[in-house]
Formats: sequence, structure tokens, C-alpha cells
Amino acid sequence: MSPYDSTVGSLAFAAIVAAFVHDAACAIWLFSYMGFKHRLSDTWKGLKTRSGFVVAVGALLGGPLGMTGYVVAINNIGPGYTAIISSLYPAFGALLAFILLKERMSVQQLASLATAVLAVMAMGWFSAPSSQQGSVFWGIAGASLTVLGWGSEAVLCDWGMRAGDVDNETAIQIRETVSALAYLGLVLPLFKALPFAAVAVPSLATLIVALAALAGAASYLFYYKAIDAIGAAPAMALNISYSAWAVIFGLVLQGTVPNAITVVCCFIVLCGSIGASSNWKDLLHHKSDCEN
Repeated sequence: MSPYDSTVGSLAFAAIVAAFVHDAACAIWLFSYMGFKHRLSDTWKGLKTRSGFVVAVGALLGGPLGMTGYVVAINNIGPGYTAIISSLYPAFGALLAFILLKERMSVQQLASLATAVLAVMAMGWFSAPSSQQGSVFWGIAGASLTVLGWGSEAVLCDWGMRAGDVDNETAIQIRETVSALAYLGLVLPLFKALPFAAVAVPSLATLIVALAALAGAASYLFYYKAIDAIGAAPAMALNISYSAWAVIFGLVLQGTVPNAITVVCCFIVLCGSIGASSNWKDLLHHKSDCEN
């Protein structure tokens, strides 16, 4: 929809401004949610703690840094190669969680994670158009920033929530608010996208993005709840299943029919994500209440 169809600005402007609008709208939705629960004071108190600071750093890494790298990569090496490289973020996150949080995944979980990541990479290879449009160096650098940012975000937020000063709901409100402010104060001026934002924000398309942000806010609430409940590495493994769900919703909502390879990859991604986030001993040796 205009003006995000790049008729007014470049694709980079559209993507960066849309990312800003999404995170800003998420912050507003979450502000309303926390206000309804009378918990805004908890967020303010949490922001002034060390845990809140760690979550804020994770927000900067996952939001402006990770997404900006993603846009830079797409503009230089195309969406296909970008999807392939960026899909490595759960593997990097699992390594970082092992180093910082002492989280250990079993051999079966690691194998499931590797399978899911490879399936996502295959989807990027076969399903997305891969075209080199600029510098290979900057494309790979941008995608690498995405891996660094998205992988670090979950680990830092998990680290921050473990201290007990910030729970998953206050953490996600801090994350979205800090990210939106960083976009507005740093990313948009850096890419000289403020004039395009001034044109794009008062449009019907922005309202659609804001409504999409309602789904984004809900998904982030569940994602951070998962990080708090099962740890950063398993939660990231589940999170990459979004690539499969995107294909399913694309079929239902847009009528985009996937090819056979994409369908197989979706099935592998879903199974691998579940396997990577589950306790295999519980799965294999679970006894029913009747047996107990």
C-alpha cells in the first residue's frame, strides 16, 4: 500500500519506517495493556534497575541493530541470501546462552535445532528470489548484525529477568519502548528517513501496520513468557517456526500457494522447533496419570 510500496521513497526507507511504526505501535499497545492491569509503575521501577538496563540493551540489539542489519542485507544481497544467513540466529543464541547463562541443550535438542535451521535456510534458498543488488560485503555484514542482534536479545532478556526485578511483561514493554525511541532518535535520522516517515505515518497503510503490531505485541508477550519459562535457547528454537507459520498464513490470507519443497520445509521447521525446545526425557518417558 502507498506510500510503503516505494513510490514515494526507497525500499530501505519503507522497511525502516515500517519497522519503526511497528515497534512504536507495539509500545502503545503494551502501554495500554499494562495500564489496564495497573502495572505501569512496575515497568518504571524495573527500568531503573540493573535488570531493566540489561533488557534495554537487549532491545537495542534485537530491534534497531538487528532489523537495520536485515534491511541493509536485503538491499545488497537480496531476500533469499538474507533469510539464509539470518536464520542462524537461534544457533548463535544457543551458544551465547551456554556461555552466559550456562544453559545446556541435549544432543537431541541440538540436532533438532540444526534440522530446523537448515530447513529455514532451504526455504530461503528455494522460495525467495535471490538477487545481488549491491555490495556483497555490506550484505553479509548486515545479515551478520541480524544474527548478532536477534540472538543476543533473547539471551540478555533472559539474563535480566532472572534477577527478579523485571518479569516478562515489564521486560517486553521496556523492550518495545526503548526500540521505538531508538528508531526515532537514531535510526531514522541516520538513514535520512524522517521526511519519508512524515509522509508515511499519516496514511491508511500505517494503520494497517499498527493493527499488525497488535499481533506483534501479543506474540512478543508469549515469546518473552517462553523465554522466562523455558530459557532463551529453547524459546528461540520455537520462535523460528514463524517462517513456517508465515507460509500458512500467506496461503490462508493472501492465497499464496507454496510449492512442494516449501511445504516439506515447513513441516521440518515445525517438528525441529518443537524437538529443540522440548525435554526429550519427558517426551520419551512420560507416564500418564493412570499409570502413576
